[in-house]
Amino acid sequence: MKTYIRNTATTLALILGLAGIGAVLYAWQLPPFSSDVQTTDNAYVRGYVTLISPQLAGYVTEVAVKDYETVKAGQVLARLDDRIYRQKVEQANATLASQKAALANSEQQEKAANARIGASEAALASASYAKRRAEENRNRIEELSDKGIATESDREQSRTAFDQAEAAVTQAAANLEVTKQDLQTIIVARDSLRAAVAGAEASVELAKIDLSNTVITAPRDGAVGEVGVKLGQYVAAGTQLMAVVPRDTWVIANFKETQLAYIKPGQAVELTVDAFKHAVLKGHVERFSPAAGSEFSVIRPDNATGNFTKIAQRIPVRITIDEGQDLAQYLAPGLSVEVRTVVGD
Repeated sequence: MKTYIRNTATTLALILGLAGIGAVLYAWQLPPFSSDVQTTDNAYVRGYVTLISPQLAGYVTEVAVKDYETVKAGQVLARLDDRIYRQKVEQANATLASQKAALANSEQQEKAANARIGASEAALASASYAKRRAEENRNRIEELSDKGIATESDREQSRTAFDQAEAAVTQAAANLEVTKQDLQTIIVARDSLRAAVAGAEASVELAKIDLSNTVITAPRDGAVGEVGVKLGQYVAAGTQLMAVVPRDTWVIANFKETQLAYIKPGQAVELTVDAFKHAVLKGHVERFSPAAGSEFSVIRPDNATGNFTKIAQRIPVRITIDEGQDLAQYLAPGLSVEVRTVVGD
């Protein structure tokens, strides 16, 4: 009897030992349980979670949505007090009007300068005619004086009149040059006025942009997360108000580096979603991460230590969810997923 009990205990221990070894071999997918089918439960649904923040500071005058509400692109989510920004638009428009008036005044000054140039040219022509007449008169008096007909006084008066006429021509020419330089000054200054107008126009556009930013809208279709902003709350630029989550989702599966040899882009996979009572969805491998997940961590591991222990690293793999599946529309970022590759696809 004792021998029978001893043999039974030995057999049972042997069976349990073999079962334990088999379990370890199966868990690690070692022979004879190795397979090209790769699985991982380190996988999660991902999506574009857009955090909504204002670009301006101000008091919230309206919160137009509630938690988890569906929104369309461009739909108003919240509004800020816009009184200050409306006045800034008016101020910028007034500055623009002033700069445009200065530019228009410059154009009028150009017309006036051109008129002065015409008057100066006429004055120069008149002085030139007077000079020529004085010169002819002087020459005539000189001839008469040489013949003894004209007196010395007449000669001196003719010479003086000619000198005055010559000086008048010089003065008229100088005045003409001054009016031309005035015109050039006006033309050169106009570039500065045009730049001032362009700057004022830019200020108007910036003021309008700030005014439009007081209305916070949804960047795309999706659903609103928890709304954290409250009516009457003062918010600064960059304050997180809420999040908008579009319907686009995918799966990130973190496979061990030893599994990558059996996975390739385009390969079919099965996705078991915990939240759907382990319902299975279809998908395809889209692409692999360019580096192991540890390389993207805030504190990267330093393996140059004396007590190094080799650990299999995990590589994130992006998986596209196939279209035409009813349950796919209910996937939400953050849900847990089990991924199983399909061999032969």
